[in-house]
Amino acid sequence: MLKRFLSLLASLLMACTAQAVVLRDDRQMEVNIAKPPQRIVSLLPSLTETVCALGQCQKLVGVDRYSNWPESVTQLPRMGGGIDPNIESVVAAKPDLVLMATSARGAERLQALGLTVLVLEPRTHADVQRVLRVIGQALHLPQADSDRVWSQIDAAVQAAAQSVPAKAKQQRVYFEVNSAPYGASESSFIGETLQRLGARNILPASMGP
Repeated sequence: MLKRFLSLLASLLMACTAQAVVLRDDRQMEVNIAKPPQRIVSLLPSLTETVCALGQCQKLVGVDRYSNWPESVTQLPRMGGGIDPNIESVVAAKPDLVLMATSARGAERLQALGLTVLVLEPRTHADVQRVLRVIGQALHLPQADSDRVWSQIDAAVQAAAQSVPAKAKQQRVYFEVNSAPYGASESSFIGETLQRLGARNILPASMGP
């Protein structure tokens, strides 16, 4: 009991003494985060997964309809998608941080309603590393935490690449994201991953991500 009390006290002291951080998001806007967020809404699956990969999944109070990893987030309230966020549901959750994509709608409206909105959208491997660091800063975590997660991701891709049989190398691949048809090109995150695995993407970078 005493150990739990001391741990809670330490957490409270850290929250009280934490310095505000000012971050530049993908809109090139400065976002002031005064203290470690305790209630987070994420409206992009990759951002949801990033929060959880950093060990902060318990702070999520709402996600978009597409977030499905880790399994625990499937029990959270669904708040629409990028193009149709449910503004009322987001506001009702009383988040102290909202994470959204650059392609999402409603950021300005949420800000006008007094919410802190951080807009980020990882599209490449370099972006994933950068966004990990930015979200880590937003959550007031040591940079070592985000660097560790990135190292694990990078090592996992490298291990997967080494496990691909030689006869499978240079296979021509079409990766369909959905049946629109909408595929992942060489310049996308998926495309970069396929390249590292030794595959040849039939969709060139010139077509866009």
